Amino acid sequence: MQLTESIAKQIVKRAMKIIKYSVNVIDKNGIIIGSGDLHRINSRHEGAVLAINENRIVEIDNATAKKLRGVKPGINLPVIFQHQVMGVVGISGDPAEVHHYGELVKMTAELIIEQSALTTQIQWNKRHREELVLQLIQGSLLNEGQLESIAERLDLDLAQPRIAAIVKIDSFNGDHLSLEYLQELVELLEYPERDNIVAIVSVPMNEVVVLKPIILSDSDWSRKEEEKRIQQLIKRIASEGKFTIRIALGGYFPTLHGLSKSFMTAKATIESSSSKGNVLFYQDNILPVLFHGLKNDLWRYDQLCQPVTGLKKNHQETLLKTLTVFFNQNCDIAQTCKTLYIHRNTLRYRLDKIALETGLDINKIDERTRLYLAVITQ
Repeated sequence: MQLTESIAKQIVKRAMKIIKYSVNVIDKNGIIIGSGDLHRINSRHEGAVLAINENRIVEIDNATAKKLRGVKPGINLPVIFQHQVMGVVGISGDPAEVHHYGELVKMTAELIIEQSALTTQIQWNKRHREELVLQLIQGSLLNEGQLESIAERLDLDLAQPRIAAIVKIDSFNGDHLSLEYLQELVELLEYPERDNIVAIVSVPMNEVVVLKPIILSDSDWSRKEEEKRIQQLIKRIASEGKFTIRIALGGYFPTLHGLSKSFMTAKATIESSSSKGNVLFYQDNILPVLFHGLKNDLWRYDQLCQPVTGLKKNHQETLLKTLTVFFNQNCDIAQTCKTLYIHRNTLRYRLDKIALETGLDINKIDERTRLYLAVITQ
């Protein structure tokens, strides 16, 4: 930690609001870096050098001031931080008059330095936490021992099983979302939540990633607790009334390097889901996620979507909606009719029409599967 010009200006400004005398801040080399008298900045203060070298208060009267270079009558006190002399604060004036202000100005200076050091440490930790998160989700070349060593220095527990979740901010009215909203979301995710590791991954996409602690169960991991916490987060955000969020939670993969897979599943889930819900789980969208990548393989993607494409070209939106609801209801006739508010005969007519339009028989498992895949990948 160093006594900088920025900190010196803060000390001078704060101190001179309290006392009427000019205040000087001198660095450990004896150079004035902040002063109520701007003409004295960058000049060497020999009285301050004496205070630094001997770590004591140095009072200077008129006679002594004439013997020393860059000095005026006043009092000079060493500024201490973590048991080291950082520099000196001086008050210009008759020593007898300014003496009783000395400890007050010294305390003000040391408090400002401590606050600046704490802010710097917090910013350092935050920056390195984000760098660690990016290492973990992008598939780091570092081994687990190296990653754990970095985490230990940041007081993070990587032994705790985690999944990756992507939280995406949506504005209410399509307005531009500033970085301030992303930073506010990060704070909401970090406090008072338990041991979340959070980082902004995309400012243009308004996305934040969270490495969330989870409780492992025999089959996979427990969703119940996470669902409760997510709903609490959504309520807190709603109470602010500034933005809404969508959140996608990836799958669990053992080891630290599994976090990159978890992140990829969360990313694919939020990109591929056609659901209007604001909370998405990879486990509920495995097939759409796995087939989402086919969009980059154009001819296969076109062939997969061909049945649905045909319905769209022929403006058969009612048939497409019917097919979508039918699959969403797990091919249950009764539930599909209930959801669409139609009679069973109407549903059968529409399914027959879909078979005629697409050339695929919904009663045959392979052709039904092709229709289903076409629907979920559109």
